[in-house]
Amino acid sequence: MVTTVDLNSDMGEGFGPWTMGDDAALLDVITSANIACGFHAGDPDVMARTMRMAQSKGVGIGAHPGFDDLRGFGRRRLPRTHEELTNLVAYQLGAAQAMARAVGGRVRHLKLHGALANMCSEDLNMAKACYGAVLAVDPDIVVMVLAATAQQQAMEELGGTWAGEIFADRAYNDDATLVDRSLPGAVLHDAETAAPRILNMLREDAIIAESGKRIPAKIDTICLHSDTPEAVKMARELRRLLTEAGITLQKL
Repeated sequence: MVTTVDLNSDMGEGFGPWTMGDDAALLDVITSANIACGFHAGDPDVMARTMRMAQSKGVGIGAHPGFDDLRGFGRRRLPRTHEELTNLVAYQLGAAQAMARAVGGRVRHLKLHGALANMCSEDLNMAKACYGAVLAVDPDIVVMVLAATAQQQAMEELGGTWAGEIFADRAYNDDATLVDRSLPGAVLHDAETAAPRILNMLREDAIIAESGKRIPAKIDTICLHSDTPEAVKMARELRRLLTEAGITLQKL
């Protein structure tokens, strides 16, 4: 059973005057923040503001690169060559590193966003192109991977440091990939249901798929999306349940 785990959330996903999610409230609950790098969401001002808040609250700062698709919020599958993927990821990581240093922090980890992440969970060579770019920029960074998918295999083959991630608010297929958001039940909204489900996964060291199948997994971090109305409530309920179960929450 997992006894220590990180609790992460994707944030900094506003743009200009438009906001998404209650980042300030979530930063009081989570231990690591994955901050958008300006391609699928975010801009320099949003990045700086979010990183500054994370730094002040002792929350680990991470880069959250995605497809260059503001209109689609990075959730549309776009065709990109491996060279384009390499440059796409390296560029966004570099921006995140600069912004973090400017507010007195540093980028500790990286997690791919949306469609880019989902495609890399299915395609080993695509994942290796993205993560090879990451390690070329920062060989010591921790890469959050979708546990038990091609993302994890890519990092194992590349020899970098990785953390296995599961999702508190998403349903799973039998191959450990996420159920497509367009399907019913893909996104979980009930904290009272989602939190005990995660505790069961930690107890069994396994992802529990929608079918009930158990997929053995190394679980280091749990993600809560910030863009659902229930995000803060779910984060608080999950933290309460984990703490009561004797599990220590700490950043990567």
